Amino acid sequence: MIQSMTGFGKHVIQLPEKKITVEIKSLNSRNLDINARMPSAYREKELVFRKKIAAVLQRGKIDLGLYVEITGEDTSSQINTGVVRGYMKQMADIVPGEEIKLLEMALRMPDALKTEREDVDEAEYSAIQEALDAALTEITRFRNEEGQVLEQDFISRVGTLKSLLRAVSEMDPDRLATIRERLEKAVTDLQAEVDANRFEQELIYYLEKYDITEEKVRLENHLEYFLTTMGSADSNGKKLGFIGQEIGREINTIGSKANFAPMQQLVVQMKDELEKIKEQMLNVL
Repeated sequence: MIQSMTGFGKHVIQLPEKKITVEIKSLNSRNLDINARMPSAYREKELVFRKKIAAVLQRGKIDLGLYVEITGEDTSSQINTGVVRGYMKQMADIVPGEEIKLLEMALRMPDALKTEREDVDEAEYSAIQEALDAALTEITRFRNEEGQVLEQDFISRVGTLKSLLRAVSEMDPDRLATIRERLEKAVTDLQAEVDANRFEQELIYYLEKYDITEEKVRLENHLEYFLTTMGSADSNGKKLGFIGQEIGREINTIGSKANFAPMQQLVVQMKDELEKIKEQMLNVL
């Protein structure tokens, strides 16, 4: 089962005095990279949040946002009077203006408000945990849906590679016959006497160097293994990447041995399809 590393999950909880929003965004990454943004009062539980996210999402560039909006009358934020007056004086020295306008601008400046740290009770943490679980469920669903799209794309492209491989196999006898004819003509053009038996032995040895039977078999096996791995219970992005590398090696070897323009054209198409698979593979968990 393919799962994408791209996703988004969000959940909002309403407490008596607060509205808390949990957002999780995920992009592709080679490893797990979690960036958390939350008010300082909740930092003591950040490690717990990170462990929960790591257990579910496993890999990707993860952004966790915990936003708190006070909806009750009580607030821990107060105007930092001395700082605000200082801002107003500095701005008035630069350009005269109405005090109300200066106050509006001063309140938007850093440290204009001071917040007294509040202890967060366990009931609130429990509610946040539930919101985080809900957001993780949503982002997992999003990742699975994106994964299904990737899976269909991979199946289609692997099918194209198989079709191109069949075309290579059908073309192979003509390729070898053409190479043999080319060598025989080259010897004839030399207008020199050659030992027929020795020439046949050398010709067979030379043609064996261009034989691609093993490469075709291995490539077919790699393509089947790719599909089998993709259908496993867990998402195996890294394993699929390794199989993709093996597919690329066999395609490159066929191309280097081809020595036949029509077959090399097929190899170019195979490389193009594989490159598109590799690009999409970066998004697979």
